[in-house]
Amino acid sequence: MKNEVSKVPPPRLPTAIWVLGFVSLLMDVSSEMIHSLLPMFMVGTLGISVAVVGLIEGLAEATALIVKVFSGVISDWLGKRKALAVLGYGLGAASKPLFALAPGAAWIVSARLIDRVGKGIRGAPRDALVADIAPPKLRGAAFGLRQSLDTVGAFAGPLLAAGLMLLWADNFRAVFWVAIIPAALAVALLAFGVREPGHANTTAARGNPISRANLRRLGTAYWWVVAVGAVFTLARFSEAFLVLRAEQTGVAVALVPLVMVAMNVVYAASAYPFGKLSDRVPHGAMLLAGLAVLAAADIVIATSSHWSGLLVGVLLWGVHMGLTQGLLAAMVADTAPADLRGTAFGFFNLVSGGAMLAASVIAGALWEYLGPGWTFGAGAAFCGLAALALALRRRAMRLR
Repeated sequence: MKNEVSKVPPPRLPTAIWVLGFVSLLMDVSSEMIHSLLPMFMVGTLGISVAVVGLIEGLAEATALIVKVFSGVISDWLGKRKALAVLGYGLGAASKPLFALAPGAAWIVSARLIDRVGKGIRGAPRDALVADIAPPKLRGAAFGLRQSLDTVGAFAGPLLAAGLMLLWADNFRAVFWVAIIPAALAVALLAFGVREPGHANTTAARGNPISRANLRRLGTAYWWVVAVGAVFTLARFSEAFLVLRAEQTGVAVALVPLVMVAMNVVYAASAYPFGKLSDRVPHGAMLLAGLAVLAAADIVIATSSHWSGLLVGVLLWGVHMGLTQGLLAAMVADTAPADLRGTAFGFFNLVSGGAMLAASVIAGALWEYLGPGWTFGAGAAFCGLAALALALRRRAMRLR
């Protein structure tokens, strides 16, 4: 009998999780092919001012944040995840031709808003769908795998765009047309390659997800995860500051984009292994490890005056992302009721996005008035405060 039990194979990730990962990969390839070139296209080809570029980007990201909450709530109210995810990816794909056809700023604004509305619509329902499909004991691995494949797209897209720009003599519009192909494949793969589990469509999911009673059901453990995610974001701020710091340390302008490629390669390689590890070790310990790695990255980047030191800091930054991003998503899924997961991911994304905005404003002000060392030093200080809060929380839980 013991031998028979020992031969039972360990649980495996469902095929649908892999499909969702490749959907993210394909859409990220498409989006990053465009977004890595879009600022230069807007300023150099269309003659849009840098100030207007900033306004367009800020408006687009704010739109995505707001829509994320509503899409998560609607997915819980309907008891359906996949239909909203397909709609979101479909809008993202539909926006791509507008970039290639754009004669001026108005078309770019429309394309960016459609793209970001699509991103906002698909985010929370897709993450809730991952949680619905994955076995509870493999949620960390499931979210880690999705993050890993998504990040492959984040560095493959810019590399493909750069190669095509060299091949086609800086023809922006031709590259934008090619970006339609992976976006269309992503929509088709999601539509025909994923079946939504029947147990997600419960009667309870038909109620109002943001009623007072349902919001109370989200509970203290969930809101603690939201707070932890926000503090992690405050400690990390925008990765645009890595690019600026790279230029300061003597990296040639043409090679600066490789900084983000290096970070995303490490992120993609580490997210899935760390996700699997999070299914077997305490989450608090992994969060503390992630904070320690991020603090080390901040200190190295703050004190480096040569590109080699910067590279070490950037690689550590990627390790931190692999350690924490899938883990936080799994923690949201674990602490939220099944019929409120869409709402839970929506609020989590909204708060984290707001924290990212605040962190980037603080980081920019420190950079402008005190210098880049203070920007990354403040990030390390936030890591220390977050680690202290986590340690106190773990101690309080043990004393109960």
